[in-house]
Amino acid sequence: MSLVRSASSIGLLTLVSRILGFARDVLMARFLGAGFASDAFLVAFRLPNLFRALFAEGAFSAGFVPMFSRMLAAHEGREGARSFAEGVLAMLLVFLLLFTALIMIAAWPVVWLLTFGFGGDDPGKLAFTVELSRITFPYLALISLASLFGGILNSLGRFWVAAAAPILLNLSLIAALIFFRGETDLSTARAQAAAVTVSGILQLAWLVFAARRAGMKLRLRRPRLSPEVRRLLALILPAAVGAGAVQINLVVSTLLAASFLSEGAISYLYYADRLGQLPLGLVGIGVGTALLPLISRQLEAGKLETAMYSQNRAIQLVLLLSMPAAAALVVSAGPIVDGLLRQGEFTAGDARETAATLMAISLGIPAFVLIKVLTPGFYARSDTRTPVRIAMASMLVNLALNFALIWHLAQVGLALATAISAWVNAAALYILLRRRGYFRTDGKLERAWPRILAAALVMAALLIALNPYVSALVGRSFEGRIAGLALLVVSGGLVYFAAIFLLRAVTLSELKEQLLRRGR
Repeated sequence: MSLVRSASSIGLLTLVSRILGFARDVLMARFLGAGFASDAFLVAFRLPNLFRALFAEGAFSAGFVPMFSRMLAAHEGREGARSFAEGVLAMLLVFLLLFTALIMIAAWPVVWLLTFGFGGDDPGKLAFTVELSRITFPYLALISLASLFGGILNSLGRFWVAAAAPILLNLSLIAALIFFRGETDLSTARAQAAAVTVSGILQLAWLVFAARRAGMKLRLRRPRLSPEVRRLLALILPAAVGAGAVQINLVVSTLLAASFLSEGAISYLYYADRLGQLPLGLVGIGVGTALLPLISRQLEAGKLETAMYSQNRAIQLVLLLSMPAAAALVVSAGPIVDGLLRQGEFTAGDARETAATLMAISLGIPAFVLIKVLTPGFYARSDTRTPVRIAMASMLVNLALNFALIWHLAQVGLALATAISAWVNAAALYILLRRRGYFRTDGKLERAWPRILAAALVMAALLIALNPYVSALVGRSFEGRIAGLALLVVSGGLVYFAAIFLLRAVTLSELKEQLLRRGR
């Protein structure tokens, strides 16, 4: 399957998930607002996601997918790959059960340490966050096991199955808000926490069933440190920090907001991050997920130039789609937040703070998606140490900027620090790929990216002119919200793609080539 079509199948299902995610966020803003209960739930939800990013999905995929893909392509074939996966499942299951039990027992000191005593003089806030954390933390074990089966399915080219799994998370949280919310904010937050763990059960069941349908039924067996499993662990340990760098930066921002900023700051960061994550989910994750097994197979076959071509086209594709998204979220953050979130418990002041935060974090969107596309260049060569060194450096930059900016710009400074550190990360990945001969830009990419930037700026100018009209529309009624946001999306999209073709940043023949080209 071509890279574009693989990424499109992932992106389409991610779009469905993100739409449901927006519906969830709108309901959460309406029923929880931006206060005590929402802050506690978001911290409790962030903690298992932090460990998942460190130990499971990001690090695990970085090591497992290239190894499993190479085994499929080599003489061992499916049986060798299946045996490898069963060995990994045995080790992963034991580790996750022990780690989850330990964290749940020690939830109070863990939450206290990771949030610098969340709540300050209000011990009730820390106690409630610990309670919610104990409810949500089993999600880590469930979603980590799901990541194993997702990696198997991605290696088999069944990208859509794993891409559909997060839909179950959003459906669970929406159902909890509609059918199981309580009379108070606290009971509603408890229902949300329970829905997180329920969604982990559903996602794991979905992926296990799909793997069996694909002929990959894994048997449980006694854990054993085989040479292959040892090699995987050697790859995962350094990747544990590297693959979760962006997530770690966001968590650091959340924890600083919990400790030093006023009530509601965590929620402003969360909603801004959710809106800013849309292009990353649709573009960066989709392309990066499809790219890793593709270039792993190409390198295994000795097709170095083909692998480099694939990465060039991947970068061109993510820039084509992420630059206009970043421009739109920066210049039209106010109308977008008003149209999507301002209602019920989510006040006009909450909307203003969230919009300012969104503007700052959106400056880093192209960098976020480039990280997803550049890191497979290292991982496909079983080099997980270089990305971790770069990630550590970018995290230090992020931490320094957090402390420099938080006192003057509050949560907006934290968002800006995250964006700047993402650019540091992306630039370092690119420079080292070039120096080691793993990557070089081709003529198509060098011609395309300045024209893509110019087209995004043309679109931004139009949106700035439309903002007053859109703001007036979204402030009237539900129908006005739909009309205003549709005006932004449709007019901005038409102008952007018209500029793209007029400037010849991408031609129709190039798009057709990418849609038809198969990653052999």
